[in-house]
Amino acid sequence: MKKQTWRAGNMLYPVPAVMVTCKRKNEKANIITVAWAGTVCSDPAMVSISVRKSRYSHEIISETKEFVVNLTTKQLAKATDYCGVKSGRDIDKFKEMNLHTQESTKIETPGILESPVNIECKVVNVLELGTHDMFIAEVVAVDVNEDLLDEKGSLHLDKADLIAYAHGRYFSLGKELGRFGFSVRKNVKNKAKKKSKPKKK
Repeated sequence: MKKQTWRAGNMLYPVPAVMVTCKRKNEKANIITVAWAGTVCSDPAMVSISVRKSRYSHEIISETKEFVVNLTTKQLAKATDYCGVKSGRDIDKFKEMNLHTQESTKIETPGILESPVNIECKVVNVLELGTHDMFIAEVVAVDVNEDLLDEKGSLHLDKADLIAYAHGRYFSLGKELGRFGFSVRKNVKNKAKKKSKPKKK
């Protein structure tokens, strides 16, 4: 298989396209769409988002030291894109996209009511990089839509129609190919079948 070598660039795709909310005291809440977001630690639970220094939201998060990561869905695709190309300095993105704030449980910054999962975060460190600063934050609470839970309280995110971002485009997630550890469980089952076969006399 023949390949070309390109100059260095951000080609780690697909990535989650999340809407991040932030808010100063006595001001309206703002939304910024972030593609550079990810998990950085499981215990304690921590995430990171990278935001351009020139962005309005960068000012707010730098000052308040908190934000909410709101997962996005097929129904929120237009709002996700809009909040990534418009500035909160000029408009109220909640109003323009007919979105509603949801009070958080652990921080002052609200989440987005229409988002299926809201991840409340407190900034613990800031890495000054190049065009972007990375805000590393501890997850202090997660708010989940109850209609995504089954009778046992298990979360089924596949019902949320989540979207991903890849090289300038938004995509719906495809069909499930397997669950974590399925490759190991498959091998274990095969070994068990081999062991259970009766020996030929």
